[in-house]
Amino acid sequence: MPDIFVDADACPVKAEVERVAVRHGLTVHIVSNGGVRPSLNPLIKTVIVPQGADVADNWIADHISPYDIAITADIPLASRCLQKGAAAIGPSGKLFTADGIGMALGMRDLHRHLREATGQQTFNPGFTDKDRSRFLGMLENVVQAKLRETRNAPQRPPDSP
Repeated sequence: MPDIFVDADACPVKAEVERVAVRHGLTVHIVSNGGVRPSLNPLIKTVIVPQGADVADNWIADHISPYDIAITADIPLASRCLQKGAAAIGPSGKLFTADGIGMALGMRDLHRHLREATGQQTFNPGFTDKDRSRFLGMLENVVQAKLRETRNAPQRPPDSP
């Protein structure tokens, strides 16, 4: 069964992830460096990592596997998850793919360079109900695909004595 890993700091779709996970009986790892209210749901695992740059990202990248799903707006983390064979979805419903991640990383670097060169801040558009709906549809599709993958995966032989 796939697990879902949520890069939880400033993630606007934690409740949606929990609803989809409960429907499918999937474990969710909510990873942050604090400030996230733990869920009483036994499927939801709250992981608090130490403060520091990329500590939550590193925890996710270290624990995610090919059948899992990452929820993140962080493009470098999405890239690391894709390299491990996992799926990665942005909170607005954007599915990161191996074919498109290079362009996404390049655009991220270009925007960072422009901010540094001009001193002007760039702003992301606000999160909308359409984004939430698109996210729910994409998450459901990816969960279904990962469930099919796990069903079709070769079974490991039992350990021999």
